[in-house]
Amino acid sequence: MTRITPVEIKNRKLTGPRLTMLTAYDYSFAGLIDAIGIDMILVGDSLGMVMLGYDSTVPVTMEEMLHHCKAVNRAVKKAMVIGDMPFMSYQISEDEAVRNAGRFLKEAGCDAVKLEGGSSLSSVIKKIVSAGIPVMGHVGLTPQTASSLGGFKVQGRDMKEAERIYEDALAVSEAGAFSLVLECVPAELAGLITESIDIPTIGIGAGPKCDGQVLVTHDMLGLFEKFTPSFVRKYCNLAPQIKEALSHYKEQVEAGEFPSNEESFSGGEEAVLAIKQRKK
Repeated sequence: MTRITPVEIKNRKLTGPRLTMLTAYDYSFAGLIDAIGIDMILVGDSLGMVMLGYDSTVPVTMEEMLHHCKAVNRAVKKAMVIGDMPFMSYQISEDEAVRNAGRFLKEAGCDAVKLEGGSSLSSVIKKIVSAGIPVMGHVGLTPQTASSLGGFKVQGRDMKEAERIYEDALAVSEAGAFSLVLECVPAELAGLITESIDIPTIGIGAGPKCDGQVLVTHDMLGLFEKFTPSFVRKYCNLAPQIKEALSHYKEQVEAGEFPSNEESFSGGEEAVLAIKQRKK
């Protein structure tokens, strides 16, 4: 079985159906997501908060990203796996950006990389693409530089911001990216961008007019309790169920109710008897 390619992703803008993408950071979740036919799996730098306990995505390192990408890629057969380039892995120089992007493919087995930024990074995107590495762009709210955008809030509500995001989207498309994440932008702006560029748009908090959607898996499953973005739809709420199961386990162990005879192994009686006799 071969994985979905960038060409297939681009063609879906015209043929449909809408594209699906979820995050994964480990072997187990990646296998589950791949098994039900999600098109793309993003090993997002959101792992910094979800898996590593950082307050933002900024502290995440290349080595941490590669570690989790390797685990995900061991599980995936069909979905395209995209590695999120962490903060300062692509901003210092074009050569370093290409080198780090290449590590996601060469060392971790990813099929593509994602990086945040628009017009100012178009030359970096071109350079990475020219090296044969597929790039997914990301404009609107860019979490790695959220502080410079006024925090984690909707971008593009006024004319100046909307024009900036629109121009960023065009620049990313023209630079050769195969798809574009639009994060936390008004639905009408996302719709205009989707109509204006030749590559698929993947929305997260960007309304229904995008060519596809992405969510953080831990958010949509109700596993991450620290906060939940307003645009997330929880398809289940697993954290309370998990805590209830853990509490039940604790109670049964303390009460001597687990393990039962059925959950224990039989045999060895003669050996035990012999040991007891020697101890006398």
